Amino acid sequence: MQLLSAGVKFRKWRLSLFALIWYALATIGILLKIRLGESKYNNFRIFRQVFWHTINGTNLYSAYPSEYFDTNHYGPFFSVPIAPFAVVPPPVGVFFWCMANAAILLYAIRQLPLTFKGQNVILLIAAIEMMTSIQNAQFNCIMTSWIILSYTLVQKEKDFWAVFFIVAGTLVKLYGIVGISFFLFSKHKEQFLISFIFWLAVLFFIPVLISSFSYIAQSYVDWYHALAGKNAQNVINKDGSIDLSVMGLIDRIFKIHLSNITVLIPAAVLYLLPMLRFNQYKSTSFRVNYLALLLIGVVIFSSSAESPTYIIAMTGVGIWFVLSKKNTLNIALLIFALVLTSLSSTDLIPRSLKLSIILPYGLKTLPCFFIWAHLLSSLITKNFEV
Repeated sequence: MQLLSAGVKFRKWRLSLFALIWYALATIGILLKIRLGESKYNNFRIFRQVFWHTINGTNLYSAYPSEYFDTNHYGPFFSVPIAPFAVVPPPVGVFFWCMANAAILLYAIRQLPLTFKGQNVILLIAAIEMMTSIQNAQFNCIMTSWIILSYTLVQKEKDFWAVFFIVAGTLVKLYGIVGISFFLFSKHKEQFLISFIFWLAVLFFIPVLISSFSYIAQSYVDWYHALAGKNAQNVINKDGSIDLSVMGLIDRIFKIHLSNITVLIPAAVLYLLPMLRFNQYKSTSFRVNYLALLLIGVVIFSSSAESPTYIIAMTGVGIWFVLSKKNTLNIALLIFALVLTSLSSTDLIPRSLKLSIILPYGLKTLPCFFIWAHLLSSLITKNFEV
């Protein structure tokens, strides 16, 4: 009994240690921004005003140069989850917003059906991108968490709550829609579909409580037009800071401009191929690897992908690496991703190299694309039941 008690205490100590390191990194990331003033966390200024503009009934997607630069591109539902952080002073709100992002991502990774060591490896691989997202006060850590939780809850046969995260993620940033794929893994498909309709109605109407039905309905129309305009702007932008996608990569390296649909349709077909292997569904490794494929792909095939978005993709890379064989190829691919995808956003990479090669060619995308293709090949050909 004493040995058992000692083992439990040791595990709790390890959990606390990794949580402490994780939160310390997040704290450092946001405090470095807060000390520079509100102008340095402009994204959060946009986010908090989504709540206040909803309250006041003003257009969510107009420019407000006196409040922030750039414009909002998140759905009207975002006014609800951002509310607790919008009603306090901005420095307080941004701090707790970023810590909530870090906490929810840590929790989600801990729910994965992997060993404690494997979960820690994912946290280490994702740590740099987590700090990048935190320093930009972005929503991407929570988005990553919601996709993961939609998967883990389906596996726990809690489809009602799994679908909540799918719908919530979709109504905030669209990325959450990839969770629809987990319908095929569900043992309660009817409940899944009914839950989807339920949550779509509920989460659509919740912002009405702080505004009006007509305002929210119009805001969804405005959101569509805002996203269409942003996509068009991303495609023509050549500074390397946005459209960090496969489409942008092809455009910058080969000088071949392909419409998004030209790339997305073949990618969608490739995504479907592993799902035709119904006999593999019983394998946890197959299902979790497919989750990793979705996390990577939702970023690298998005023309809206920016550097802080890559916390989603690198979490997928982490999951893939934990489940993969530790051979020369896989280790090399991981190092390639850590250096070119994660470290390229830091001061550890010479500025001259970033400005002359990495940014102009959008190379942050390249390692994740290679890993996505490698993982896809495994999901199509490998027998995961062995």
